[in-house]
Amino acid sequence: MTLRTDLHIHTTASDGRWHPQEVVAHVLEEGIGLFAVIDHESVGSVEAAAALAREAGLAFLNGVEISALFEGSVFHILGYGIDPRHAGLLDLLEANKARMNWINEEVLRRLIAAGYPVSLAEYEAFEYDLSRGGWKALNYLIDKGVCQGAQDFFTRLFVDPFRPPAPDFPPVPEVVDAVRAAGGVPILAHPGGSLRHVGVRGETLAPFRALGVTGLECYSSYHDAQTTAVCLDFCARHDWLVTGGSDCHGGFVGRPLGVPRVDASDLRLGELEGLVRAPVR
Repeated sequence: MTLRTDLHIHTTASDGRWHPQEVVAHVLEEGIGLFAVIDHESVGSVEAAAALAREAGLAFLNGVEISALFEGSVFHILGYGIDPRHAGLLDLLEANKARMNWINEEVLRRLIAAGYPVSLAEYEAFEYDLSRGGWKALNYLIDKGVCQGAQDFFTRLFVDPFRPPAPDFPPVPEVVDAVRAAGGVPILAHPGGSLRHVGVRGETLAPFRALGVTGLECYSSYHDAQTTAVCLDFCARHDWLVTGGSDCHGGFVGRPLGVPRVDASDLRLGELEGLVRAPVR
């Protein structure tokens, strides 16, 4: 028996275009039987998605994607099976949201200094339809005609001299501890994206063992076949968990739902199996 799986889907709680109801509808259309809602620094859609999944006869895994620092670089830790009401986790997520807001405002300050037609007061009052996807600053800059979309933003604006230094995200072990305290399991997201500056090899993955990470998102839209193979080999040699997901944002940045195609039998969920929310039978 197969069970098609996608353990990395974003909603309007962070930068995706779909509300939980839409996520569940698309998951059903795609024939996915086990999925996870994973939002950046937010668990705002988890409980709604879990309830809808249960009603729809789908298996569901709570989750969150948390920014963390290691050796000066930002990595994303996927916290699966977490309690979305855990106070310590919520405090960490709120602190990270404040850091993300600082990045956005600092970019705007630098654009203002360079003569771009933007205003912090106008930005503070700015509201937008969350189903557009993305984040507040991006949508504000699009509406002001300063950029055309996410790719344009990262290519032309989120570069020197407008790109600020990385904020003081918590170190990876602190994020790992917060995930564990909330009853979850910490997995390194899309190594092919996070480690692109050094390459995905055994020696670049190995430090994360000492940091408390317990698995890799081996199947990812960021990975080619070779990267996936390296990740799977590393997990096999070190008895690590194997997860996979599309990193779908509902069409905001491409990455179609359910791509790469992953079956539960391709994964090694280990302790996560006991954290999956079973559907109503």
